Amino acid sequence: MLKKDKKPGGAEAIILAGGSGARMGEEKQYLPLAGRPMIEWTVEAFTSSGLFSKVILALGAENLKKYGPAWEKAGVQTAPAGATRTESLRNAFKLVSPGAGLVAVHDGARPLVDAPLIRACLEKAAEVGAAVPAVPLKDTVKKVSAGGADFESTPDRASLMAVQTPQCYRRDVISAILAAAGSGKDYSDESQVLEKLGIKAGVVRSSYRNIKVTTPEDIIIAEAFMKDEKSVTARLRVPVARAGFGYDIHRLVEGRPLILGGIKIEHTKGLLGHSDGDVVLHSVCDALLGSISAGEIGVYFPPTDLTLMGISSVVIAEKTLEVLTSKKARIINVDVTILAEEPKLKPHYGCIRDSVAKILKMDSGDVSIKAKSREGLGDIGHGEAIVCYAVASVLK
Repeated sequence: MLKKDKKPGGAEAIILAGGSGARMGEEKQYLPLAGRPMIEWTVEAFTSSGLFSKVILALGAENLKKYGPAWEKAGVQTAPAGATRTESLRNAFKLVSPGAGLVAVHDGARPLVDAPLIRACLEKAAEVGAAVPAVPLKDTVKKVSAGGADFESTPDRASLMAVQTPQCYRRDVISAILAAAGSGKDYSDESQVLEKLGIKAGVVRSSYRNIKVTTPEDIIIAEAFMKDEKSVTARLRVPVARAGFGYDIHRLVEGRPLILGGIKIEHTKGLLGHSDGDVVLHSVCDALLGSISAGEIGVYFPPTDLTLMGISSVVIAEKTLEVLTSKKARIINVDVTILAEEPKLKPHYGCIRDSVAKILKMDSGDVSIKAKSREGLGDIGHGEAIVCYAVASVLK
């Protein structure tokens, strides 16, 4: 028997989403449910509960490569799923903080779990070491013969329950479970191993809404529950990646400083404009505003406002950041392409990139700056104007 820790530390969650979804005909974690990938609903239930200092998501190799960076940006750690559920749990458990006293393990295909159930399971685990949510069986259960041709017996339904997740454990208990689980052997859930250890899991009465989406019919049932769930629209969204595109052009004239990305570039001409004419910051800000459907910079700084004459585009960028913050959006990366025949901008890539990163409060590694010429064609090719294109992605 394991020694009981009277004061377990904080809680962390592991969500296992590496299954193949064979019965669904495709990988179920990213199937659409009520307009969003199912796994987003599942993760959201844990990240918005306020009960966990860390949420760890185990994903299959393809999904880890495709979606892992976005989850990490959203504050959800990721781990590679293994060949079995137990191996996935081992991989994810390696990321659990040393100080975490309680660990919740949940199926990624149970998107309707709610905070009260999660809390009840954590409290029970803190009390007795392990807690498993379950519901009474509705149907009579019979044992079939080895070949499945006939029934052999009828167990007493009153003594049986259908178990669910999250299954919650004190850290020492789940460590012992993983140590006792045979290498290469898989279990439908971790509580199966408890009997080997002489530990009885506490029962937490759950709800029939906490279904596991396993078959196509389950999607219909889950969506029906969600339509009936008044609080579903109030639940916090897991941030998703969005992209925006920006464009700007200004004429090159004598007697004006050339400002690009917030820094002055030595040149005989500068960009004419209502502001300082910084095409880089203008296109970047329009891309950022576009990514959150918040218009463009002219909405906030109209060219008809004479008090804004000569305004620094850094001020425009600061306002753009305020709008992003109000929309709970965070910048992922910015990609800028400048079209200019003169001056040659390649020597200035680093300075412009660092300046844009500093203004937008980003890492320089998340900002890309490059320039192209028009090979002498048109106004740009004749050195009469500079154009800038920008693409920005955010999490919102």
